[in-house]
This record gives sequence, structure tokens and C-alpha cells, in this order.
Amino acid sequence: MTTGENLATLLPSAARSQFRAGLRRPTSGYSAGYAQANLLALPRAQAFDMLLFAQRNPKSCPVLGVLEPGQLSSTLLGGGDIRTDIPAYRVYRDGELIDEPSDVVEYWRDDLVAFLIGCSFTFEAPLVEAGIPIQHQLQGVNVPMYRTTVRCESAGSLSGPMVVSMRPLPPERISDAVRITSRYPGVHGAPVHIGDPRQLGISDLQAPDFGDAVEVPAGWLPVFWACGVTPQAAVMESRPELAISHAPGHMLITDLPNASLQVP
Repeated sequence: MTTGENLATLLPSAARSQFRAGLRRPTSGYSAGYAQANLLALPRAQAFDMLLFAQRNPKSCPVLGVLEPGQLSSTLLGGGDIRTDIPAYRVYRDGELIDEPSDVVEYWRDDLVAFLIGCSFTFEAPLVEAGIPIQHQLQGVNVPMYRTTVRCESAGSLSGPMVVSMRPLPPERISDAVRITSRYPGVHGAPVHIGDPRQLGISDLQAPDFGDAVEVPAGWLPVFWACGVTPQAAVMESRPELAISHAPGHMLITDLPNASLQVP
């Protein structure tokens, strides 16, 4: 059995190899020191709209890389294949989820443009190094994610709400978490909200739209970060003919070092 410590020290290429072989599990805690990425692949006809959507909503959609039509790998996943190297995918047709396969070889088309978007799992390693507890890791579940009533800025055919991930924290560590995560703007950066979830239109923390609920210890506060599942919410609302994404919480582990994303 692979332990949490072993997951943290696993090289990205080795992690991707496990997923290519069929391992299916959330990637929080994997490959400490390397960036994780969300995937959204759209037909070329919608690619400019997606690029503009990301440019207009950088907190939710910080772009780490873009694969051109027909391109299946890049320096972000050296020797890899974007169709197979994520532990779980989602396939949407006309905005409806039709499948959650372990690879998307049968669905992939030569006109798809793949966007790799920064993920907050990337800054969890620095949080853990600072002694800040990550409850979904400790409870052995996927991170909870919620649609909010905060609207993203639309771009062409794409529109939708901001999605956030939530990590409960003890009040005395929140300022440290803000300081640490603010140094990683390429993977969502500082939180977008702290405290009352109703201010984001979230009525029940125990009923996330994606991922799993976590227990919030007494006296702790929910802290919310912008989430790279936001483009999937836009797909559900805007209904492009085809879209392929990662399954929430099941990320691409890239070869990009965390240190390259850190700002002073």
C-alpha cells in the first residue's frame, strides 16, 4: 500500500504512469514540490472563447499551458499523454455529463485544444510544511468544491459561476495560509473568501457540488479559494458540443516545480 509520505515523494512521471495503468484516486498529497493542473479541452471553434474567459477570470482560471490541436504532450508532462495520464476524466456533450472514464482515447478529436489550468493542490505542500492542517487529506476524502452565486466575466460563448474549494482552518493559522498561498498566483493564490459561506451563496457546507464534504472542527472557519473546476461550470451552462475535463480532484501532475510559480 502506498503511504501518504510515499505519495508526496513520488515523481510526477511515476504518478502519471500509475494513472495511465488505471489507478483512480484523488491527487491531493501527490508529488510535493510539483504543480498540479486542471484540464479543459474544447474544440478549436471555442478555444479563443476559453482563452478569453481565462484572461478575464485569472483568479479562477490561471493558465499554465495550452496544447494545440493534435498535440498530446508538452514540457508540462514530458513523455506523457493528456488522454491517459489523469486518474479520472469527465466527458460533456452539449453541457451534459455523459461519462467519467479513466482515459479519453475514444473521445479525443484532432481539433481539441487542451487548456491546463493551475490547481490549489499545488500549494497544499507548502501549507503542510508550515504545519497547517489540510482536513480533506487527514479525513481521506476529496476536497469539497461549491458553485457560488459569484458570476465570472463572460467571454464569447462561455459564461458561468465561480467555483470554490474549501479548507477549514483554525483561526490562528488563517493569516499564515493567506500569506503562503498568496505567493502562488499561478495556482489561484490567496483565498477569495473567509467565513460565512452564505455570502458566496453556499447554503450547506455538507453538500458540496463536487468532491466530498469534510468535517469542520469546532471553532474553525471555512476558507475558500477560487477553483479550476470553474470552466466545467461554464461548460454546463454554455453547452459546447464537446468538452473533456479532469474529474474534480483528479488532477494532472505536471513536471513544473512549485518554486517556478512562487513570487516574492
